[in-house]
This record gives sequence, structure tokens and C-alpha cells, in this order.
Amino acid sequence: MKIALGCDHGGFDLKQRVKEHLEALGHKAVDFGTYSTESCDYPDFGVKAARAVAEGQCELGIVICTTGIGMSMAANKVRGVRCALCSDCYSAEMTRRHNDANMLALGANVVGPGLAMKIVDTFLTNSFEGGRHARRVGKLADIEAGAL
Repeated sequence: MKIALGCDHGGFDLKQRVKEHLEALGHKAVDFGTYSTESCDYPDFGVKAARAVAEGQCELGIVICTTGIGMSMAANKVRGVRCALCSDCYSAEMTRRHNDANMLALGANVVGPGLAMKIVDTFLTNSFEGGRHARRVGKLADIEAGAL
């Protein structure tokens, strides 16, 4: 699976570990930066990863900053992206199963590397259930389109 990655300086170290983890699992990590711990602006990199997911270049995406909040906000500004900030495995599972989330946001200072990898694994190994949840996800698309 091709997975878009994006981070700011606060998420750089965790992004590198997530990237290695994804590649060890056989996934292709497409890194949209940043590429160092030098101070930068999270929207610049969150939007690149989000656009890659929205445009179909990547199947899923993972964005990381210090808290995950800014990156999730930036990613969710891109039409077609449903980015969930998760700090536990249950949320990562349910956002895939019920919300059809196509991006995961992580806070590098909120979750440690061990928990982050478990959250990533949970996010990647669950899929959308559809059914009654499809109607709800459809309403999210309607909101984006200004129809609701």
C-alpha cells in the first residue's frame, strides 16, 4: 500500500520511525516532508500529504506534529480527506471502521514510539464497515460540497 507521510519539525523523529515501520511491513511510504527538525509550518506539509490521498496518489496518509492537532486541521481542509487524530488503538480502529478515515494524525509529544506503531498498525489493518456508516460518511461529503 502507498501511504503518504507528512510532518513538521516537532513530528520529524516520529515520522522517521513510522516510515521505517511502514517499509518493514512492506508498504511504500511517500514522504512529503519536512526532512529535518528545523522549525517550519505544519500546514505546508500536511496539505501535501492530504492532497496525495485526496487525488488518489496514495491510499492512506499519516501526518505528525507535536500534538497532532495542527496537522489534522490542515489535512481536513482538503476536500475528500477524513483525517482523525488518534492517541489510542480503539480510536484508530473505530475511525477506520465507522468514519472511513483515510488519514491518521499523531502527536509526537502525546504518544510514544511504541504506542504510535500500534496505532498505525491498528489504523492500517481495519477497514470501513459501510452499512449505516456509509450514510453518515456521505453526509460529511455533503457538508464539504455545501449541500448540508
